[in-house]
Amino acid sequence: MPTSVSYDDYLVESLKDPKRAEGYLNAALEDDDPRVFLLALSRVAAALGGMSKSRARSKLNRESLYRMLSKKGTPSLQSLGALLDSLGFRLAVERKRAA
Repeated sequence: MPTSVSYDDYLVESLKDPKRAEGYLNAALEDDDPRVFLLALSRVAAALGGMSKSRARSKLNRESLYRMLSKKGTPSLQSLGALLDSLGFRLAVERKRAA
């Protein structure tokens, strides 16, 4: 009988695939609540090497990184860009599609 895997473990494992991580981040970004995106970004960072590696690659200090990804986080555009870059992603703007 196969052992069960927790949802969080399954999610982190699936987010190791950069295409899935990209889709996950874009879906989270569409939510009206910015905390949803920050939670998704935290999970992607965990999947792609953990917070220590993300912190080192982004050159953000530990306190800033954890504060940025907290429930009350309000990251600056510069910090957000640095973290995304360290994970192999970037911010982009696209025109809304007409309804």
